[in-house]
Amino acid sequence: MKTPFSALQNTHDSPHEAVEDLKTICDFIRYGTTRFGESGLFFGHGTDNAFDECVFMVLEALHLPIDNLEPYWNARLTKSEREKIARLFEERIRTRKPAPYLLNKAYIQGYPFYVDERVIVPRSFIADILCKDDGFSQIPDYTAITRVLDLCTGSGCLGIIAAHLFPSAHIDCVDLSKDALDVAQRNVDDYGLQARVTLHQGDLFVPLKGKTYDLIITNPPYVDKEGMDTLPPEFRAEPAMALGAGDDGLDIVRRILAEGKNYLNDGGGILCELGRCGPALEAAYPATPFLWVDTNAISGEVFWIQKEKM
Repeated sequence: MKTPFSALQNTHDSPHEAVEDLKTICDFIRYGTTRFGESGLFFGHGTDNAFDECVFMVLEALHLPIDNLEPYWNARLTKSEREKIARLFEERIRTRKPAPYLLNKAYIQGYPFYVDERVIVPRSFIADILCKDDGFSQIPDYTAITRVLDLCTGSGCLGIIAAHLFPSAHIDCVDLSKDALDVAQRNVDDYGLQARVTLHQGDLFVPLKGKTYDLIITNPPYVDKEGMDTLPPEFRAEPAMALGAGDDGLDIVRRILAEGKNYLNDGGGILCELGRCGPALEAAYPATPFLWVDTNAISGEVFWIQKEKM
């Protein structure tokens, strides 16, 4: 539930002063950057610093393109717009919820998705890998992919992106959480992909008996116990079942590796994200030739394994 602006005026002088004294988008981004820095917020749900977070929140709140700030930098805001942004900034500080929850919107590779607290905020590096201009090197012909599985789909974001990247493919998306699948269905409907993307509720491969795929993509729970014990409040706002995966973070990944071969077509493979658990995976599977797929942002957090090498 949104906190009324009138209530915020009684808890801190800054929101009221901001509405009265600040006039432009530039003013509010400067103000928000300062407030977020003073408040010790943690970033990591689409942005990694206070300035970019403010840019996202202001532009998204005003229904402006979030990747095109310059034309609107000096745009003056109405009083109702100023109140809306001031309220959002204070909600971000007071609740420590990720900004995408406050705005019900997240973006991956330019694709927008509806999100709320029923799903983790989409942020998978798998999208970066598959969406590269020259494609993912282990899939030489995207048009030859006809069956894709998105395990632990959450908001449905990777499955929906896969539907756009692989034009000949049908996509199955699986999640244990009915709540998450309700969000995913909304996103599938928004993209008009009901004929190509099918959602399944169940525990990993359980609802997929007899099906096989050219490609399995998965961003499963992979936070180890140490990580879960030290999560910032922003991450504690997300569903715990979508994050924690045992002492070493590999509880779900082990099951995917144990069962995945049975659900792959010849020549197919698994592209899996597992955060900082790469060293633990290498130690647990010393004979398995994982191919680590890096991006400009990360190294050793996403692996590829082909069926014949599992």
